[in-house]
Amino acid sequence: MVHIGTIDWVIIIGYCLAMMGFGAYYGRYVKTSKDFFFGGQRFAWWIIAFSCIATLVGSYSFVKYSTNAYKNGFSSSMSYLNDWMWLPLMMFGWIPIIYYSKIRSIPEYFEKRFDKHTRLMLTLFMLLYLIGYIGINLYTMGVVLNPILHVFADRNVNFYFIVLVIAVVSAVYITAGGQTSVIMTDLLQGVLLLAAGIAIFCLGVNYLGGPGEFWRHVPPGHRFALARFNDSASFSFAGVFWQDGIANSAVFWFMNQGIIMRFLSVRSVEDGRKAILFVVLVLSPLAVFAIDSSGWLGTAMVNKGLLPPDVRSQDIFIQVAYLVCRPGVFGLILAALAAALMSTVDTLINATSAIWVNDVWQPYIKPNQTDRHYLAVARWVSVFAMLVGITLVPVYKSVGSIYEAHGLFTATITPPMATALLLAVLWRRYTSAAAFWTLLGGAIMMLVGMMYPQLFIKPFAHGIPLEGGAFKGYKYIRSLYGVACSLSIGLIVTLVTKPRNAAELAGLTLSSRCTLRTLFKGAPPNDQPGKIIHLKIQTIDGMTEYGEQEEKALALIPPRAMQQMNAEDGDLIYICDPRWWYGGLKSIRIFAVTSPPRTAQNAVQISPATLRQSGLKNGQSVTLKKLF
Repeated sequence: MVHIGTIDWVIIIGYCLAMMGFGAYYGRYVKTSKDFFFGGQRFAWWIIAFSCIATLVGSYSFVKYSTNAYKNGFSSSMSYLNDWMWLPLMMFGWIPIIYYSKIRSIPEYFEKRFDKHTRLMLTLFMLLYLIGYIGINLYTMGVVLNPILHVFADRNVNFYFIVLVIAVVSAVYITAGGQTSVIMTDLLQGVLLLAAGIAIFCLGVNYLGGPGEFWRHVPPGHRFALARFNDSASFSFAGVFWQDGIANSAVFWFMNQGIIMRFLSVRSVEDGRKAILFVVLVLSPLAVFAIDSSGWLGTAMVNKGLLPPDVRSQDIFIQVAYLVCRPGVFGLILAALAAALMSTVDTLINATSAIWVNDVWQPYIKPNQTDRHYLAVARWVSVFAMLVGITLVPVYKSVGSIYEAHGLFTATITPPMATALLLAVLWRRYTSAAAFWTLLGGAIMMLVGMMYPQLFIKPFAHGIPLEGGAFKGYKYIRSLYGVACSLSIGLIVTLVTKPRNAAELAGLTLSSRCTLRTLFKGAPPNDQPGKIIHLKIQTIDGMTEYGEQEEKALALIPPRAMQQMNAEDGDLIYICDPRWWYGGLKSIRIFAVTSPPRTAQNAVQISPATLRQSGLKNGQSVTLKKLF
């Protein structure tokens, strides 16, 4: 039996209170709906990278992947190491497209690329995807903590009490600070959860008696890097590749509104590229190690007799952590679990709010309202999204293990979304009608396949047996079936329908990305290399003020400084607090104008409203860098 000591309780409660206070503090930087959703597009790549990994590693990750590692050994690492194949398209195609096209959401991109009907269809898919993920994260936290928290006698009461408390903590700071709070809290939570996972492994190896003892008690069949091809319905190379590597990874990186909002929050496309590169090649391998290692340790501990052989696989993470950690350290581990949950749920809630406000409320229900109105709606929707996620918890609870629940959910909803998005980016000929029917037809075929898996999915199953009946069977390989159906529909409908004019698609496909920066800036980009310079910041009345559109914000810059930067009037300039550890929190991207000769020659001048938006102080030293 696992018990929580007083010091552990103090750490857990203190952590939750700190996150609420820390996140709410950043509400001071939220002035507009754009700030609420995109954090002012000011952040450095390293902050976005750590916040991305915090979102990628949810509370379900520690439980789901440690369970899988306990059952299957080192091959469990497959699930998190499939993303590298998407790096080139993400770095040189998708990030520039979404950033320079100034979209606020993926459905908005689909309207620009196709039409309003396709946007509405994708909006429905996106809301189901995001709210479903909120529910599964809340469910996971209840599963993990329910057996060890004895708040009430009834464990079911325990379960929903835990879910409600974590939901409230997350909702408080999200509604206050929006994307800025999400990014800054996730930065801390990303570091914490990686450190916690690595600490458990180091403590566990020491508890076993050293690396040699650990390796000796890992079964030979658990030492392989890849799962067996097709001899398991619950975990196989073929199933994991098609579900996690293709459908789920494509949707997570290219369509998950929460992740997209991260890359729309960076100060430049170059920072976005650095962030995704660092996440996939550095942080993701560390995350695999952090979340899988407790499962590997659990197998070794059972074989050595340190844990009972009848230990439940889904409890292996908490059992290993409790065994190797002293009081206080165990509290930090539980706080890391809470961090993993909140760092994923906060992103999903903020993303759901963005989709609802930008793709439902603003265009169809209440158009032409003030930005203050949309900001208020965004905050209320954040609360509502959390409540809907809570109502889904009993549904996931009825499915079975967390790995099965997560796999069933992602394998069902992601294939049509991934197929439509990739065809939209890669194939200019792809038509509006084809995109609409890829989504709708793909969803219908997924439902048909679920009802008659032997007839429809079995031909794609690579010989994997059907287990669990019609609804639960082929949990992972159904992604291949869904991709095949959606792709076929997209190809057929495209060939019999008329495409849009190529000029209308400028900057929206991979073939037209060369025009993106010109469209974004409104003028040809200036790529002449220049210096980073230091000036004082100064406010001046009468300047064009910062508004919803960056084109309203101008900065007067001395002629000598413009020459040093090799900048011209109309170029984009990044003004930032010189202290690197702020990571762009105190900064602003603005359009440069050469100041008249009589103005201050050692200062950059902006309006008071723009200064408030940037978080900088009048008279302080700042750095200026020309973007393009």
